[in-house]
Formats: sequence, C-alpha cells, structure tokens
Amino acid sequence: MKCHFSRHLFWITCLLFPSFFIYAQKPIQKKKLSIDELFSLVTENNPSLAVSKADINIAKQDIEVTKNQKLPDFNMNASAMYIGDGTILDKNFSNATTVDMPHFGNVYSVEASQLIWKGNAVNNAIKAKTLQENLASLGYQSDEQNIKLLVLGYYLDLYKLQNQASVFRKNIALAEDRLQNINHFYSQGMVTRNDVIRGELQISNLNLSLQVIENNIQILNKQLTVALGLPEETEIVADESIINENPEISLLETYQNNIQTHPSLLMAKKAVELYKVSEKITKAERLPTLATFANNTLQRPITSVSPALDMYSNGWNIGLSLSYNIASIYKTPKKLQLNKFETERAKAQANEAEQMIGVAVKATYIKYNEAITQNKTFEKNKDLANENYRIMESKYNNQLAILLDLIDASNAKLDAELQYTNSQISIIFAYYKLMKESGKL
Repeated sequence: MKCHFSRHLFWITCLLFPSFFIYAQKPIQKKKLSIDELFSLVTENNPSLAVSKADINIAKQDIEVTKNQKLPDFNMNASAMYIGDGTILDKNFSNATTVDMPHFGNVYSVEASQLIWKGNAVNNAIKAKTLQENLASLGYQSDEQNIKLLVLGYYLDLYKLQNQASVFRKNIALAEDRLQNINHFYSQGMVTRNDVIRGELQISNLNLSLQVIENNIQILNKQLTVALGLPEETEIVADESIINENPEISLLETYQNNIQTHPSLLMAKKAVELYKVSEKITKAERLPTLATFANNTLQRPITSVSPALDMYSNGWNIGLSLSYNIASIYKTPKKLQLNKFETERAKAQANEAEQMIGVAVKATYIKYNEAITQNKTFEKNKDLANENYRIMESKYNNQLAILLDLIDASNAKLDAELQYTNSQISIIFAYYKLMKESGKL
C-alpha cells in the first residue's frame, strides 16, 4: 500500500508542478563571449537581421520577375460548348423558323506575343529593381552595424554590472570585517552602540545595492540571449580580458574619408539613381509600343454558312502591333515633373546624410578622446581614494578618527573603483561607436 501511495504522489506532483521538472532538465549554462564572438552571433542569429536578410532575397527575386517582361507570352485555350438550334424571324418578328444546328462545339487556340520595343522601359525597370536590391543590401549593412552597436552596449553594460557586483561583494566583505572590529571595540567599551548600528546599516545598504545590480544583470542577460539567438537558460559572462584592450585610433581625417563608403550615405545616393531611372521609365510612356504576335485557332462547327457545317475550321495569323497611348501627351508631363521633384529631394537628402554623418564622426572622435582623459583622471582618483581609505582605517583602529570618517572614505573608495572600471569600458564603447559612425563596424 505504501508503495502505491508513493507512486500516486509522484505522478500528482508531476502534474501539478511540471515546470519544476522542466527546469531541472535545463540547468543554467554559463557562456563567456568575446566581442568578436558577440558580433558573429549577432550576424547569424539576430531576429531583426533575419528580416533584413529576407528583404534582400525578396529584392533579388523581384529582379528575376521583372526580367520576365523580356520573355514572350504564350496563351492556350480549349473550350467546349452546347449550341442550341437557331431561330429565324421575319422583320416583324413573325414566322419563326427553327434551324437545326450541330449541338456540340469546341474551340482550340494558341496565341503568342513578344514585346519588341517600348522605349527601353523593360531594361530600365530591371535596372530599377537592381537598385532596389542594392538598397536592400545596404539597408542590411546599416541595420547590422546599428544592431551590433546596440548589442555591444548591452554586453558592456552587463560587464559593468558584473564588475560592480564583484566590487560590492568585496566591499561587503570589507565592511563585515570592519564590523567585527567595531564589535570588538564595543565589547571593550572603546566605541558606542551607535558605531555598531552605523556599520550594520552600511552593510544592509550595500546588500540592497548588490541585489538591485543582480536583478539588472538578469534583465540584461535576457535581452542579450534574445538578440544573440541563444537558449533562455544561457548565462552570458563578459570576457574580462576586454578591459586590457587598448584600441588605438587614427587621425580624424581618416574617419572623415570613410564617410563616402558609409552604408547610409550609399543608400541616399542609390535613391537618387533610382529616381533618375524612374524618370526614364516615365518618359517611355510617351513612346509607342511595338510587339509581334501570332495566333492559330481551330473551331467547330462552322456557323458562317447555312446550313451550319459540323466540321472544323482552322485559321492563323501573324503580324506586328504598334500602339500609342494618346493620353500620355497630357498626362506624362505631370508625372515627369513629380519625378524631378523627387530626384531633387533625394539629392538634398543625400547631401544632408553626408553632413550629418560627418558631424557624428567628429563628435564620436571627440568623445573617444574625452573617454581617454576621464580614464586617466579616474585612475588617479582611485589611487587617492584607496590611499585615503588606508589612512582613515589606520586612524580609526588607533581611535584617531570617528566611524563616519571611515565610512565616508569607504564609500569614496567604492565610487572611485566603479568609476575607474566604467571609464575603461567607456573607452571600448567609444571606439566601436567611432567605427560604427564611420561605417566600418
């Protein structure tokens, strides 16, 4: 009985708490990523880039569809019908006479046509689709660089938080050691209970801050796993070796020269070309269309004679067709004027894009140098804060300073360490942002 009861309890637990067993089968897996590996995963798995890749495939296939206009058109038709008897009437609709007709009829026909000339409209349409495919490719490159920088920002923020968590844990351990000394002094009557409370309060605040940091790490980790196409149970760990990277940049002129190959600028210039081709397509509307055609029809019965013959008649023709849309004389000029306005707008947008990219490159170049300066300043501040804490700790242990001074020195030390590490990470982000703004990420 006891064995059956245990078995039933197991299955009830499985039904009520299935997520527990699912989770148990998917343990957290830590994955350390370098920046190169990060970018590689973005290119392969990012869901937003998958949409851009699909746009490229659609644009390529659209070219092939447009090329079909160069191919001949073939139509085949087969029909069968029931033919009723004919009725012949006088002028005053009297004296109706019924004429026997063959009741079964069928028609077979084959038609073919081929466009010969339409003002180069087909070639220009293909060229327009090719430009659209180029735009899709450039759009993918632009999206790729934007998403790479965005994901890198998540990654570096995750590194900052992981580093902050490490620094807070060290400071918590330091504060706990300090609290032990305070309790020792308190037991000897050397300090008041107020010092003990302040030490405990500092540890409580540090633990709360650490909890907030760990929660933010979980949020960023989720964002990264989605962006990189990794399993949900993956815990991403930043590669601490990136902090030792010292990226060097060239002169500002080098990055300004790279602007001409920036995907956004190339897209703006391709848009100008596209509008110019659209103008040529519009001009073709004012030209005649020349095509060749051929037709062969096999029809039964022959009803053009009386009485109708239950026989097949075959006829065929071949020739040239010349057509001209007269309405284009007064409609097309308005379309051409619209095309010219759109081309002028595209040129203005290209010029604006070049200017804005130039401004962004110079701004990020300045910010990179600013990050270098901040890093040097924060490094000095960190050394001074550590020295100040060492002095204040020694004074407090010798009862030459009060606890508030020691806590202030501890907080200053914590802030200085965080600022220094964050400034190192800011240098890395500023470098890659400069690469992105100059179109080389």
